Amino acid sequence: MSVSLKNIVIFVTDLAKARKFYVDLLALPIAGQSEMLIEFFPGAATTLGVSLALHEDARRLVGRHTGITLKTENIVALCETLKKGGASFVEPLESSPWGKMAVVQDFDGNMIALVDR
Repeated sequence: MSVSLKNIVIFVTDLAKARKFYVDLLALPIAGQSEMLIEFFPGAATTLGVSLALHEDARRLVGRHTGITLKTENIVALCETLKKGGASFVEPLESSPWGKMAVVQDFDGNMIALVDR
């Protein structure tokens, strides 16, 4: 038997606001979209989903640290775009011996780490 990872989902309360954050500001490539879910990273073995939190259990997962880290080539420019778009940072962009990192919140408070390596 073979088991593989299909997707990781972040729960949100408003899909239109989520689209603004994940598509317009983060510029994630869309793999598919429905009334309840936007999936990113077409062609990847594992996708990232942003889904409406319709059930009580899912609503409890909105507005937390997701444990997800996204790698970007131009983290400085991305952080500026996010700031201009109204996103807030839990941890501002900082340099370390292993690279640059920031932690940003989507419009529901879900936290995502950004790194350049």
